[in-house]
Amino acid sequence: MRTDPSTLRTALPLVLLAFLLASCSSEETESSSAETTTESSAETQMSGLLPHQQMARDFLRELIEIDTTHSTGNTTIAAEAMAAHLIAEGFAAEDVQVLGPSENKGNLVVRYRGRDVGRKPLLLLAHIDVVEADPADWTLDPFTFTEQDGYYYGRGTTDDKDEAAIHISNLIRLKREGYQPDRDIIVALTADEEGGPENGVIWLLENHRDLIDAEYALNEGGGGAIKDGRHVSNGVQASEKVYQSFTLEVTNPGGHSSLPEKDNAIYRLADALIRIRGYDFPVALNEVTKIFFERSAELEEGDLAAAMRGILQYPPEPAAVAYLSRTPYYNSRLRTTCVATMLDAGHAENALPQRAQATVNCRVLPGASVEAVQDTLATVIGDSQVTITPIIEAILSAPSPLTPEVLSAIEGVTEELWPGVPVIPTMSAGATDGLFLRNAGIPVYGVSGLFSDIEDNRAHGQNERILIKSYFEGQEFLYRLVTRLSRSDED
Repeated sequence: MRTDPSTLRTALPLVLLAFLLASCSSEETESSSAETTTESSAETQMSGLLPHQQMARDFLRELIEIDTTHSTGNTTIAAEAMAAHLIAEGFAAEDVQVLGPSENKGNLVVRYRGRDVGRKPLLLLAHIDVVEADPADWTLDPFTFTEQDGYYYGRGTTDDKDEAAIHISNLIRLKREGYQPDRDIIVALTADEEGGPENGVIWLLENHRDLIDAEYALNEGGGGAIKDGRHVSNGVQASEKVYQSFTLEVTNPGGHSSLPEKDNAIYRLADALIRIRGYDFPVALNEVTKIFFERSAELEEGDLAAAMRGILQYPPEPAAVAYLSRTPYYNSRLRTTCVATMLDAGHAENALPQRAQATVNCRVLPGASVEAVQDTLATVIGDSQVTITPIIEAILSAPSPLTPEVLSAIEGVTEELWPGVPVIPTMSAGATDGLFLRNAGIPVYGVSGLFSDIEDNRAHGQNERILIKSYFEGQEFLYRLVTRLSRSDED
C-alpha cells in the first residue's frame, strides 16, 4: 500500500512494532517473560557491557545489517527500526517521525523535549545511507556485523552508522535517567549524504525546517587521532572546502589515423592536464587552519613541527610551504586543490579523435571565489581551444564560528576522558551535509570523540571497521558533551 510520501509511515505501525519489541504478548506466560529477562541480563553481564553500551552495540549491528546503499538499499527500513526502539522506550509518537520524499529514502527525526527556557534546540546529525560495497572486494561480508580482533566490521561502522547508533542509544539512556535538558535535543538520521538525488538534509530544510531548526548542530567530520597506539588529538571540523568539478573539452575535425597530425584533441587535452598538475594554488590560511597548524605543531617535533610554525609566518616560509606540500593531507589544508579524475576521448581506434574530455575536481577554500578558480585554470592551461565548464553550481560553505560555549565544552569533556589530549579545529577537504545546514544559518561542528589510527582509515573502503574500545569511548564522549551543551545549570 502506498502512503503519503511526505510521511512514509504513520505513527500507528511504529507504535505496534514498538509494542512487539517492548512487550510479550498477553498470551505468553509470566515464566516465559521472566526467562527472557534473565537471558537478556545474563547476556549483558557476559559481554561485560553496560546496558547503554549493549544498546549501542545492538543498534549498530541492526543498522549495519540493513542495506542502505543507493543502488539496492532502503533508508526507510533503517529509520523505522530506530524509531521503533524509541517508541518502545516511551517517546511520544509525535516526537518520532519517519518522513521523506519517497518510500525508500526515509529520514528519522526525533525530538527529546527540554524545559522551555528560551534556548534553541541542539541538533545531532548522522546519515544512515552508505557507499556501495561489493562483497567480492571484502574479506568479510560488508552487510554482516562482525566482531573480530577488537574491531566491529561492516559497511557504515565509521561512516556514519556508528554515530547514528550512538545518538539513538544515548537518547534512550537520557530518558531512562530522567534527564531534563534546558533545550530540546533533536536527532536526525538522514538519507543520501553519500550521493543520490534525495538528500535528506536538503529535503528536511526545504519541507520541514521546523523539525530540525537549531542553534547549532553536531555532525560527522571530526574525530580523534591515534598514532602508535596513543591518543594524540581530538579533531573538531568547523569548516569544509567547497566541492566544484569542471569539464575540460577539446574538439577537432579528426580524420584517418593513418594520416596523423600534431593538432590532436587528446594531445591538446593531455597538455592542459599536465599544466594543471604542475600548478599549485597559493597558500591561504583561515581562522580554522591557523589554529590547526598552531596546535598540531605542539604535538610534532623536528622538521614537521618547524614547518607548521613556519607556515604561520607572514609571508609563509618557502621551505615550510615546500615541506608541507609534499604530504597530501597537509597540502589540502594549505590551499585550493584541483586534480584530474576522469577521461573520455576518441570514437574509434583507427580514427583521429574528434573530442577529448576530462573531469577536473577542485576543492576550493571557504570564502574563495569559484569563478576565480575557473579563471586560474584557464590561465594555467593557456589554450583557448580547451573549454572549461562547471559541471554543477558550487554550494558555498562558510566556516562555523568557534564560539567559547562549544569549544570549551569539547575541550572539557576531552580532558575528562583523555587527559592532556588537545582539541584541534580542522577544515575538511571532503564534504558533508554540514554545508547545507551552514548555508541555512545553522552552524555545524564535526565532533564525535571516536578515535581511529591515522594509518587505518577505511571509510568508503574495503573491510571498514571501528575499534570497539573507541566506539564506546565515543559514545561516552557524546553523552557527556550533549548533556553539557543542553544544560546551563549543571551542578
